[in-house]
Amino acid sequence: MASRVGELFARNGGVATRSDLIALGFSAAQIRRYLRDGLLIAKRQGVYALRNSAGTEPAGAARGHALALAAALARAGADCAGSHETAAIVHGLALLRQPGDTIVLTHPRRGKGRRTGRAGIRIHVAELPESQVVHLDGVRVTSVARTVADLCRTGTFMAGVVVADSALQSGKMTRAGLDAVLAGFPHWPGVRRARAAAGFSDERAESPLESVARVIFHQQGLPPPELQVWIHDDDGARVARADFLWPRYRTVGEADGKLKYEQHGVTA
Repeated sequence: MASRVGELFARNGGVATRSDLIALGFSAAQIRRYLRDGLLIAKRQGVYALRNSAGTEPAGAARGHALALAAALARAGADCAGSHETAAIVHGLALLRQPGDTIVLTHPRRGKGRRTGRAGIRIHVAELPESQVVHLDGVRVTSVARTVADLCRTGTFMAGVVVADSALQSGKMTRAGLDAVLAGFPHWPGVRRARAAAGFSDERAESPLESVARVIFHQQGLPPPELQVWIHDDDGARVARADFLWPRYRTVGEADGKLKYEQHGVTA
């Protein structure tokens, strides 16, 4: 029985519904007792996680969000997938602003299941090819490229650049992959803004702060800087690496402040 229970929870991204457990042979009284004793943790009404997988481990943020997503999917239907900010968190992408606890799903236009959200769930209805869905931590989420495309479409230009830079810099997405997703849906709402953010994104940006700074430079009409450039002394030895360099103006810029230099023994 223990192995069958483990398989059930693993198969469903770490959660199981009340009906799943009853079908496996548990009684309603047993389920209530396990909840009372803390062996089961209620993630949503009628959806449970095992105590040792409820997101208390060090990698808890992404895993805890994945469990909450699995619980939402158990109610929304098998055709849905975690998307937008929810998918970004599970994929480990940087966001301009951390979202709240709301789980975001995408429901395919011709799929089955609920199309309206419940408390703590927001559902988008859109085309959702299986090629743009992956399984991560045992749950269905939109691929990194689809996730970035969705966030670039629905968020601000700056928010789109932050998440696109993160996906490119981490190697979790290629520019060609993002362009392919956007090309597949030319009439999506917000696709023009998404293409602008995708075109501006750069895999050399190493933090959300650097991404934000690049957008601000652009919005203020400054010429685009070179990124992550080594500065050499008169003897040709490397002395520093600048986040931003405008060679024509002999000017460097830093998004991380003097703390980065102090950590490497460089003082002003």
